[in-house]
Amino acid sequence: MNRSIAGIGGKFCAGMGFFVLFLMLVLNAQVQALAGNLPVKKVVDAAGNTVVIPNGVKHIICSGSGCLRLVTYLNAQDLVVGVDDIEQRNTQFDARPYAVANPQFKDLPIFGGFRGRDTPEKIITLPVIPQVIFKVQGSTGIDPGKLSRKTGIPVIILKYGDLVHDRQDFYNALTILGHALDKEERAKEVIAFFNGQIQELADRTGKVPQGQKKSCFVGGIAYRGPHGFQSTEPRYPPFEFVNALNIARSADNAPEPGQSNFSKEKILTLDPQVLFLDLATLQMGDFQGGLHELKTDPVYQGLTAVKNGEVFGVLPYNWYAQNFGSVIADSWFVGKILYPDEFADIDPEKKADEIYTFLLSEPVFQNMNQGFNRMVFQRINLKPKEQ
Repeated sequence: MNRSIAGIGGKFCAGMGFFVLFLMLVLNAQVQALAGNLPVKKVVDAAGNTVVIPNGVKHIICSGSGCLRLVTYLNAQDLVVGVDDIEQRNTQFDARPYAVANPQFKDLPIFGGFRGRDTPEKIITLPVIPQVIFKVQGSTGIDPGKLSRKTGIPVIILKYGDLVHDRQDFYNALTILGHALDKEERAKEVIAFFNGQIQELADRTGKVPQGQKKSCFVGGIAYRGPHGFQSTEPRYPPFEFVNALNIARSADNAPEPGQSNFSKEKILTLDPQVLFLDLATLQMGDFQGGLHELKTDPVYQGLTAVKNGEVFGVLPYNWYAQNFGSVIADSWFVGKILYPDEFADIDPEKKADEIYTFLLSEPVFQNMNQGFNRMVFQRINLKPKEQ
């Protein structure tokens, strides 16, 4: 018995010794790079930290909501050597164009949980050790500094941003990534692309007199999961970019929350002429969510837009952080519905694929549309199914 215990103990110690040796080799490789034995570069991240990384980075991982999306915008997805567990989930509904365009992510090893729940032990035992970890600021899970200390790998912090309030944070994230990954020119191209799209939308709609605009509302906005029709955004970006008359937006320019619930009674009172349904709500099933409510709730059935068939489906964009390409694609469709004359030359589906092809090198609109029952950019039939 004692010999057996001793044998087990010896194997355990040998195993631990191997792990420690392995860890020392990983750390030593990082130390050598940072000490100057290998070419290095300095990157100032979104937290103001100066991070020293190897020059010519070839292996990375991306932690936190949306971080991997930014890397795909820079055509750097081939550098990714591991993913968080959301990338391997299978669902009918997937509104992440970057994931649809990169199915190979499902085959990569997992280094931790989604929303930044990293596991240092998994990171340092990946088949290919990352040279840099990119992490979105505010992600849950382990602190970036502790993550770097535990893995011996430099961590670069990014602020994800958005296209309305914090556009500069988004652009700064692209710029930081571009510098770190030698993709500076591509980062500039992506920034110019978004600026150009937003400006063209504004140019087409900015001179339409307020009295000629149709009032509108969007419901079913996702936020950390699906919601019903009352879930909206007072500053819904596609409405902002086409100068829409959004009934949920306050008259003044005071800052307003991203997602919020709007009173059902107020929707009825203001009675918008056009309704848009964020199809993220379909995740709630056939007998819940915004689509079911529009079909069955007497309050919604009394709306002019419902009676006139002026209800349209739009792509979800709050899906593991904002999908910026889908924001712009939705904006072109919303513009087409609200201002048909100003957007007479636009086919929203083709425009969406132009956007995705530029950002992701893949036209993924039809793939996503199929997942959402081909209701994207379509007039929604609210008649109950025949029994």
